[in-house]
Amino acid sequence: MKTSSKTSSTALITGASAGIGYELAKLFARDGSNLVLAARSGDKLAQLATELERAYKIQATVVAADLAVRSGPEDVYAATQKASIEVDVLVNNAGFGQFGFYTETDLQEELRQIQLNVTSLTHLTKLYVRPMLARKRGRILNVASTAAFQPGPLMAVYYATKAYVLSFSGALSNELSGTGVTVTCLCPGPTTTEFHKRAAMDLSNMMKAPFMDAKSVAEIGYRAMLKGKPTVVAGTMNWLVAQSTRFAPRAWTAAVARKIQERRQ
Repeated sequence: MKTSSKTSSTALITGASAGIGYELAKLFARDGSNLVLAARSGDKLAQLATELERAYKIQATVVAADLAVRSGPEDVYAATQKASIEVDVLVNNAGFGQFGFYTETDLQEELRQIQLNVTSLTHLTKLYVRPMLARKRGRILNVASTAAFQPGPLMAVYYATKAYVLSFSGALSNELSGTGVTVTCLCPGPTTTEFHKRAAMDLSNMMKAPFMDAKSVAEIGYRAMLKGKPTVVAGTMNWLVAQSTRFAPRAWTAAVARKIQERRQ
């Protein structure tokens, strides 16, 4: 269903090669936005760019960059600067998690996770929000998770990174109020993407939970962004769960999260 009129804006989407990022790219293209698609997988991005250009008669620029390394955000920014692309919408969607006890998981993977989920998101926002502010228009969509609302044993670092995204987005949304630039934080629950395979969660109880499809989650986030909403939780049940954590002791919410994520017996 169409949600906005045709535009000539440009949206930069990280993690666009699959999942929610892929579905968001299709929504922006459908409504006439040109695209900058950023992810590690250049081949997948090129295929998606061709598909969207043919289907929607838009321009799609591919930037193959690893945002899990320190130079990643500057590489993306340099590519858009070199191509004289003015980014009107920034979608910080790229992210990954790692399953297991913190004392047993790989430190380098966790540092890459923090770099991607937190540092690169913050860095890209800094690079693109200032030009938006100067133009007095722009949108930022940060993809967090319902994990942002409580501690997450067995995915301690991932939950903490998403709590940062939620808090950062809310603060920035407040700071930019009235400037013409909006910030929206999308918080999906369990979603059918490649995330759980990447996080090695095959044996987690979480895999028995009801999953939303990536297309529905993307639609919810996209509509909320167009309306300038600061925060949106995808799905009624996920919203109820997120709200319940506000009234429960942190130790209790951590215990529940652990029970949900423990390995199946």
